[in-house]
Amino acid sequence: MATLLYRLGRASLRHRRLVAVVWLVVLVGLGIAAATLRGPTASNFTMPGTESQRAIDLLAERFPAASGATGTIAVKAPADGQLATPEGQALVKQVTQEAATLPGVVGAVDPYQSQAISPNGRYALIQVQFAGRADDVTDAQRDAYEQVGTQAEAQGWQIAPGGEVLGGEPEVGSTEALGVLVAAIVLVITFGSLVAAGMTMLNALIGVGVGMAGLYALSGAIELTSTAPILALMLGLAVGIDYSLFITSRHRQHLIEGLSPEEAVGRAVGTAGSAVVFAGATVVIALAGLAVVDIPFLTVMGLAAAGTVSIAVLVAITLAPALLGFAGHRVLPRRLRRAGMAAAPANGVAAGERIGPEGAEDRSGFGFRWARLVTRLRVPVILVALLGLGLLAVPAPDMRLALPDASTAAAGSPARVNNDLVREGFGPGFTGRLAVLVTSDSPQATAAAAPQVAQLVQATDGVLAVAPPQTDPTGRTALLGVIPRSGPTDEATEELVHDIRRQVAGVDGADVLLTGATAIGIDVSEKLSDALPVYLLLVVGLSILLLMLVFRSVLVPVKAALGFLLTVAATFGITVAVFQEGTLAGLVGLDTPGPLVSFLPILLIGILFGLAMDYEVFLVSRMREDYVHGDTARQATINGMGHGARVVTAAALIMISVFGGFVFLDDPVIKSMGFALAAGVAIDAFVVRMTIVPAVMSLLNTAAWWIPRWLDKVLPNVDVEGEGLRTHLAEKEPANV
Repeated sequence: MATLLYRLGRASLRHRRLVAVVWLVVLVGLGIAAATLRGPTASNFTMPGTESQRAIDLLAERFPAASGATGTIAVKAPADGQLATPEGQALVKQVTQEAATLPGVVGAVDPYQSQAISPNGRYALIQVQFAGRADDVTDAQRDAYEQVGTQAEAQGWQIAPGGEVLGGEPEVGSTEALGVLVAAIVLVITFGSLVAAGMTMLNALIGVGVGMAGLYALSGAIELTSTAPILALMLGLAVGIDYSLFITSRHRQHLIEGLSPEEAVGRAVGTAGSAVVFAGATVVIALAGLAVVDIPFLTVMGLAAAGTVSIAVLVAITLAPALLGFAGHRVLPRRLRRAGMAAAPANGVAAGERIGPEGAEDRSGFGFRWARLVTRLRVPVILVALLGLGLLAVPAPDMRLALPDASTAAAGSPARVNNDLVREGFGPGFTGRLAVLVTSDSPQATAAAAPQVAQLVQATDGVLAVAPPQTDPTGRTALLGVIPRSGPTDEATEELVHDIRRQVAGVDGADVLLTGATAIGIDVSEKLSDALPVYLLLVVGLSILLLMLVFRSVLVPVKAALGFLLTVAATFGITVAVFQEGTLAGLVGLDTPGPLVSFLPILLIGILFGLAMDYEVFLVSRMREDYVHGDTARQATINGMGHGARVVTAAALIMISVFGGFVFLDDPVIKSMGFALAAGVAIDAFVVRMTIVPAVMSLLNTAAWWIPRWLDKVLPNVDVEGEGLRTHLAEKEPANV
């Protein structure tokens, strides 16, 4: 693979104008396709095969008028009892009539008819039924809905439209650009060259642009959840910058060694590019592996993110060499471009390192000093690191999963204001109502079963009220509304859903299905929780196998997998502490702590797996290279850290900056994803890979590189480290240098 990439890098530089034009055409073409073919994103989470989803499908079939999106307008009078006055009744009826005549609305229910009036006569709920699903509601219809009741508010009343119809795509704005700005600063400091930093950033942005344009171009044919493009953008930006950083760093090293730009870029793509391809492949495999969970929206999210990562890899190994060709020696700091510096003899000095007075490599840099300290104090370092990660992981077993609801929306947002008013006037259960469908083959059987089901549900502990059954035109299906005492994401509501299902399981002559947004959220969370151990086992097994291929070792892959598990446990723990328990929540702008979004843990595992393998390969491959070429195991460990620490530190800081930029979004789901990924990268890069890994490698000594002969013969040689490339270059004339 390294030899093939070497040739690709040289060809990309030689034909750099063609390569640049091709990528520009692709970007413009996909941009036009995205503008013309883009479809709406989905805010609903479907779960085929679950009871709640079967009930939703049946509801759409038997009650088509009620299958569209719903809204709830909360009304609060200036004083208690005011809803009972003639003036109050007239005002509420006026708001109801205003809502009923909105574009896209089928009808609105008068709270006096539905008895949705609070006991103190101050709060009322107006139910609004839209014709289409929440994803079909246009921005104009949503804006008109949010403006309902402006005249009433002028009279001192509080009118708060809410409900699922307010769900929309999270907006990406200027706050995320802060992360990109910090990444650019890190690049400038790392390279000491505006040209190198700007070229790396440009390369990554083009890759993200192509990936996102392609994703939106496909959104008209496939259903994307509202978080899928954000995840793809977040991951595409981070890996795009990192992959270009790796190749540019190696290219600069070869320029310093005196190679021509073409030869330097060929070797950079052949070596660092091999690591990029491997790292990208692991991320893509892990994200595509989300399909094994068999949850459609999660599969689409994984594939969308995998697509942007794939584009980032392709851009890094083709467009980056072309841009490096345009830049020439300007990718080096000015002091290294002075006479003689760019033509220095090949001495293996990495970019940014100094030469000693006698021409020997100066190993006094931070990476070498840190490596010597860690290997000398390896046992205390390992114990302290494990203790620290263990303390961070303490909250992890208390992790609760749920789909987000309006109670955790940003304070002051329309959805949050509505939710708070409903809870204030009626209790938390009114924000997460359940629906029970009773269906049979005959109207008589349904009519006989519906009262029995209503009685069983009402007798269930935790149920506040059960609405009278409504039947479809055929009489074969009855719908009962259920109001729990607890909120949608409370543990008590989760227990209530299971209790109701157990209570009605014995009803004869009819099928009874429980659904509603709350029940769907519980079903999604439980299915994801069940899939989490299986997926984790798959990822860990995959990591061991892939690293065996790369390092021809047994203990190195096992050590890497255990390190990954430490990263996951500590990341889960700190995320639970902040977002679920509220510890230091104010620092991330979180208004209300609550359960983690259901798909966060499994997504986190897939993404962190690829990034962890990225840093592992970059650091340990140099250790193995030096060990194979005659260094002691301890010295090889120090060399690997000394040469790789600078680039890995920069790459990790860039990842943390990009992911951390999304913490400033108001959407709590995106906020938690950005925080968890930033924390996970920080823990894995600085604690696990740059601290525990060299300490353990030093402790294992030569045993780290042991592998049974039979296994060594069975494993294919993927040549990520470029051994085949070195042989290929040794056979060539030195004319390229």
